[in-house]
Amino acid sequence: MSEPTATAPARAYREGLDRGELRYQRCDHCEGAVFPPRVLCPDCGSQELTWERSAGRGTVYAATVVRGRDGARGVVLVDLDEGFRMMSRVDGIDPATVEIGTTVRFTAADEGDERVAAFMKEAQR
Repeated sequence: MSEPTATAPARAYREGLDRGELRYQRCDHCEGAVFPPRVLCPDCGSQELTWERSAGRGTVYAATVVRGRDGARGVVLVDLDEGFRMMSRVDGIDPATVEIGTTVRFTAADEGDERVAAFMKEAQR
């Protein structure tokens, strides 16, 4: 999927989630992966960004459990194989058991009225 950056990068990202895709941008000038979506490359300042679809495989870089009135929620930083890092969650397992180095794969999950990016633990690569 290679198309020019939309006027509203967040909208293009959400449209991808609605289709079950994890989208990110790549700078046409410095070739760096760009996430979260934006209108300028954070490394070189170029406006020439192209949308790409992630394969959705990554590794947990950091993990924590946030406790609140509604219970415990896991929060993770995932390093995606394409070269960007994002904050999300790992579904399907107890948040307290998510370890740094866990391999995960992307899934689009429903949260209220919208789709969000989440991850599932993957069998060892």
